[in-house]
Amino acid sequence: MDAESAELKVLDAARRLFDERGVQAVGMDAIRSASGVSLKRLYQVFPSKDLLVEAVLRRRDEEVREALTAHGARAADGPYERALAVFDWLAGWFAEPGFRGCAFINTFGELGGVTPAVAAVARDHKEALRSYFAEQTDALGLPPALAGQLALLANGAMAVAGITGGTEPAVQAKAAARVLLDTARRAGPEE
Repeated sequence: MDAESAELKVLDAARRLFDERGVQAVGMDAIRSASGVSLKRLYQVFPSKDLLVEAVLRRRDEEVREALTAHGARAADGPYERALAVFDWLAGWFAEPGFRGCAFINTFGELGGVTPAVAAVARDHKEALRSYFAEQTDALGLPPALAGQLALLANGAMAVAGITGGTEPAVQAKAAARVLLDTARRAGPEE
């Protein structure tokens, strides 16, 4: 098996196992078994578990950014609608079988500051979500702080949905986002 095929198999298996059991509960031997990649090849591709966790999160980050952008482009005609469409996208994600919460929130919760590279990937991902909201609020001429507030609603919905296993947090967060956006629009563009 070549290195690229091994890497993909390992990333797929690791993501599935980390989502199901958590990062700390999954050892490299379990990933080897689930991926069908020999332990020697696994360590050639990912010399440490920290590097594997970081790679899993980076891959997930790319997937989420692409999916969110595509959803916003398909589902909405303008920045107001694109901002709210995030919460519809979240509801769809929360409804997927096996949803267990946000990989970035869960992994950061498990590893915290112990693994700086993993923490940096999680922070970058959350900043990308805030930046996505900032693009929408900037286009509407709304205060910059609103992007952070919308991101906080989205991240809160992710955390609660991971615990409750339902889509209601996305529905509630969307309603709150609508109130924030409408209030900011009524207040007028920032000066």
